[in-house]
Amino acid sequence: MSRHALGKVIIALVALLVLGVGGSELYAHRHYKEPVVLGPGVTRVERLSKYHPPLKGTANDSLVYVLEGEEDGGAVLVLGGTHPGEVAGILAAIVMVENAVPIKGDIYVIPHISRSGSTGTQPSGGYPLYYHIPTEFGARKFRMGDRVTNPLDQWPDPDVYIHYPTGQSLSYVEIRNINRCWPGRPDGTLTEQTCYAAMQLVREHNVNIVIDLHEAELLYPVTNCIVAPSKSATIAVMTQINLSGDFDIHTEPSPVGYRGLSHREIGDHSDAYPFLLEAPEPFLDQPTGPKTEALLLEGVDEFLLAAGKRGLLFVDYDETGKSIELRVGRHLTTTLAILDEWNFNFPEAEIIFECPGYYEMLENGVGAYLRNPDAVDPSRVVYD
Repeated sequence: MSRHALGKVIIALVALLVLGVGGSELYAHRHYKEPVVLGPGVTRVERLSKYHPPLKGTANDSLVYVLEGEEDGGAVLVLGGTHPGEVAGILAAIVMVENAVPIKGDIYVIPHISRSGSTGTQPSGGYPLYYHIPTEFGARKFRMGDRVTNPLDQWPDPDVYIHYPTGQSLSYVEIRNINRCWPGRPDGTLTEQTCYAAMQLVREHNVNIVIDLHEAELLYPVTNCIVAPSKSATIAVMTQINLSGDFDIHTEPSPVGYRGLSHREIGDHSDAYPFLLEAPEPFLDQPTGPKTEALLLEGVDEFLLAAGKRGLLFVDYDETGKSIELRVGRHLTTTLAILDEWNFNFPEAEIIFECPGYYEMLENGVGAYLRNPDAVDPSRVVYD
C-alpha cells in the first residue's frame, strides 16, 4: 500500500473513531433514564398516552404524577420541561413530586412535557449533556435538553409552520416547539399531539389552573415574571403584589395575536386559568462565557456582569449570579402564591398542598429535597 493510500486509511479510521465515540455519548444521553422517587403525596403515576392513545410508545409518552388530597377541591396541572434547556422548571416539578403533600384538591405534575426535547441537546453550542445536583448521598444526574422536539422523533420541518386551528404562520422550527403548538390536534405532529393529550387531561379532570414553568434570558424583557391572559390577570397581579417582599417579579399580558402559547390557548380552549412563570437563567443568554454546567447551576458570568453594569439587562445582576436554588425556589413559591390567591377567590375549589419553597431552597439547596432512589422501596421509584 502506498504512503498516500495509507494516509487515507488512517484518516478514515480516525474519523470513524471520532464518530463512534461521539455517537455513543449521544446514544447514551438519549436513552438515559432519570430516577424519580415517588414522594408521600403521589397516589398514582400515569402516561400521557392515557389521554391520547397514539402517543403510546413515543418519546413524548411522558409520565404524569398524580397527587390527590384527602379532601375534595380543585385541580392544578404543573408543567416542567416545555423547553428542556430551562432546567429550573424541571427540577421544581420533581421537587413537587418528591416532597409535596396535598391536603385539599388534586395536583397533576408532568416534569418532562417535552420529553423528546430532553433526549437531545446542543453540542454545537457547547451545551453539556448532563447536569448534576449535589445531595448528601451523592449527585443526582439529569439530562440536559434542547428547546424543541428532537428531530429524530419529528422531521422534516415545513418551510412555514401553520398553527392549528388559527392558521397563523410561524417560523418553521416552531412546529417542534411545545409552546407554539397549543391547543394541539389529535392527528398532527408529535408535538401537536402532545399538547392535545395535555388538553384532554385538563378537560377530563376539570383542571382549574395550569402552571407552565420556564426560564428566560436576562437580556430578554419577558423574564422574572408571570405571563397571564386576561382571565388570569387579577390572580397574577395579586400574586405579584403578595410576593413583592420576597423577590422581584412582575406580570406580563398574554398577547392575543400570537398563537400557540400555553398561556393563550389553554385558557381559550378550556375553563382552566393558565399562567406561565419565567425565572432568569444566565445560561440561556448569548453573550456569555462557555456553556458549562457551572454556568447552568450557579448562574455567574463575567460578560453578563459587564452588561449589567451598563444597564443592558432586564433584571438585577451581581457577583452572586442567579443560582439554581434561587430559580427553583422562585417557581415553587410563585406556584404556591398563585394557589393561595386562587383559593381566596374560589373557595369552593380550593387547592392546598405543602411543599418547600424559595427560602428552603436558598438555605438548604435543591439537593436537600431530592430523595435517594437507592434508599426507598423500589416500587416507589420510576425512571423518566
